[in-house]
Amino acid sequence: MIYRAISANTANVANRELNIDGPLVEYERRIAAGELLDGDACQLGTLWELQRLYDELVANAVACRLDRYTTSEKAGRSRWLWSRFIPQTSYAAMKGLYLYGGVGTGKTMLMDLFFNQLPSNWRKKRIHFHDFMLNVHSRLQKHKGVADPLEVVAGEMADESILLCLDEFMVTDVADALILDRLFRHLFSNGTILVATSNRAPDNLYEGGLQRDLFLQFIATLKERCVVHEIGSSVDYRKMTSTEQGFYFVGKHLSTLINQKFRQLIGEHIAVPQEVEVLMGRKLQVPLGAKGCAYFPFEELCDRPLGAADYFGLFKNFHTLALEGVPVFGLSNKTAAYRFVTLVDVMYENRARLLCSAEGTPIELFDRIVTIADAQKMAPRTSSRSMKSDLSDICVDNELGFAKDRTISRLTEMNSREYLQQHAEMLAEKQAAAIA
Repeated sequence: MIYRAISANTANVANRELNIDGPLVEYERRIAAGELLDGDACQLGTLWELQRLYDELVANAVACRLDRYTTSEKAGRSRWLWSRFIPQTSYAAMKGLYLYGGVGTGKTMLMDLFFNQLPSNWRKKRIHFHDFMLNVHSRLQKHKGVADPLEVVAGEMADESILLCLDEFMVTDVADALILDRLFRHLFSNGTILVATSNRAPDNLYEGGLQRDLFLQFIATLKERCVVHEIGSSVDYRKMTSTEQGFYFVGKHLSTLINQKFRQLIGEHIAVPQEVEVLMGRKLQVPLGAKGCAYFPFEELCDRPLGAADYFGLFKNFHTLALEGVPVFGLSNKTAAYRFVTLVDVMYENRARLLCSAEGTPIELFDRIVTIADAQKMAPRTSSRSMKSDLSDICVDNELGFAKDRTISRLTEMNSREYLQQHAEMLAEKQAAAIA
């Protein structure tokens, strides 16, 4: 409390005497207005880092070419053209910021607060990591055949956005892991400033992944170009919301019930099979859809070879998902667990609503998913057992073991009264805009 009081006084004095803005000032304003809970010391420490970066960006906005109206498109093309003949680097004058910490510690909220305080005319972009990588792969496909397509993609991205804010930095795909170092070397040499949030410290990214030795250089590059800061809060703010009954049902053989709830959501509309477009020309078949609501058995959405691109495409067309039969996860359905984690991430990013039946509560669904460290505590030999292990279908997987906490937290919040109220307000605003 003393730490918070000092920071509040500092922010208020700075705002009054120097007439500055920034995430720390806005944070204190929201607390005073009752829009946020009184912050803890860990969040305030993070806000000091964000305020420091904010001040540096404001002071160096011209040198960093942040203002899109003073950096002409012609200048951008000319810079890219000359780089074909004369190797150039234009590293930013300051380092970015990499924030990591446990689930529900406010990482996304703090980064968004920082991002929204920045001038709207700046070349800035805030995007979820899944969506960012999908965009990268789509651009690579477009520039297929170019000598170094990653350099071209990085040049395009840097011309569009000098400040890049990536939420939920988590590397699980070997294809992503193998291109990240070269991609970000090009981005940083084009002046890109990175602000990222993650559940994992940089040294723990892609832990145990295929060909991880080739990924280690990216970790070094990341630490070189970003200040690394841990948010050490022990509070999961998402679990402080009040629960709402009626959208998450626990039990087997609830097909009839979920169908009834789905029919209630769509009202007099008739649900029919539909098809939605996803990236790179692919299409996703929706078993039933109507009035912005889509219905899927779990197997159709998570037991098939689908990924983030398919899920993003789905929620560009639907605001509600009725998902039937989410199982308890373990070694036997590990791949489906990864897809379910991605699905929940994409839903949360799009503020979508989830109606589902599951074999257990969010915590029970992931009870058999453990990290190597957890497995060693359970039984010394568990972490080195073969795939033939008969130990209650325990799945030892570090990435999934860390990701499950985020998924449990998000499922809890998505079933809260506050989240569902926000969803209803979002739909009302969209409907009003459509009428207008």
